[in-house]
Amino acid sequence: MTETDWTFDGTWPYEPRFFETESGAIHYVDEGPATAPAVVFVHGNPTWSYLFRKLMGPLISNGHRVVGVDHLGFGRSDVPGGAEHYTVERHSERMTSVLDSLSLHDVTLVVHDWGGPIGLPWAARRPEEIRALFLLNTFAPHLPGPIGERNSLRMMRSRLFGSLLVKNLDIPTEQFLFKAGTVHPEAFDETVKQAYRAPHSHRRSRLPMLVFPREIPMKPEHPVAKLVNSATAKLKSQLADKPVTICWGMKDVLFSEEVLDQWQQLLPHADVHRISDAGHFVPEDAPSQVLLRLTDLVQAPPGANHQTEAAGGA
Repeated sequence: MTETDWTFDGTWPYEPRFFETESGAIHYVDEGPATAPAVVFVHGNPTWSYLFRKLMGPLISNGHRVVGVDHLGFGRSDVPGGAEHYTVERHSERMTSVLDSLSLHDVTLVVHDWGGPIGLPWAARRPEEIRALFLLNTFAPHLPGPIGERNSLRMMRSRLFGSLLVKNLDIPTEQFLFKAGTVHPEAFDETVKQAYRAPHSHRRSRLPMLVFPREIPMKPEHPVAKLVNSATAKLKSQLADKPVTICWGMKDVLFSEEVLDQWQQLLPHADVHRISDAGHFVPEDAPSQVLLRLTDLVQAPPGANHQTEAAGGA
């Protein structure tokens, strides 16, 4: 059996690092000067930090410290058996442990998809470390919230059909990431597809992807709803004087404009960019536009907050 080349033809040229937890080793990358302000990337399902590759390289070249953490069961992190390891609460606890170990400061936190519910609680616990927030198509700030593709969601939450769709067919990667979740699936060449398939190449390794849709809260007393609602309530005041940028793919079949509206209501000072020709995986559909906005955010003077709208893209 051929060993996986985790550089994927040079598209992921970063030294692997690992943080040990009681559930297994968490893989992360940490590039750039240790003393520089940090940009921290937190991914969702079914991706890993590779999703941000087109953003990370230019930031590193410009002298920023860049950190990308792969959740347990994703990327090069360990994949223990047992669904209990993959609850959002435990992902969030591990994220806090990893980030706290890195002596970060002046952090621009970038979250996408489940990266919001997992990464934002750390920001709420460590507001003194946060310089700015960058949101990319993530869950609503108050859960339960609006979410599309409910028929697909019901099937993946089903005990029988969910296992078939995710473990046997890898629907999250093959049908959502490579098709329905993007506007420009033609941009996925074989190297990129290999990079996304590698962490979940066999049935057992797909359990972490299956747990996520089953963690979507349908009632406010659900642990994930409590976790998110508590964090965002704190962030509303903690981020009032800090820069926030939102880049939103407007053709997202999962998180509609209604979700974006809720974020704007929570953070009315946010700099919002609606990207008309992008879907859920906006870093894949519109990397140059996202990079432009992220670069503007990390280079802005401390305390700067300018509010604009972009309806058509850049």
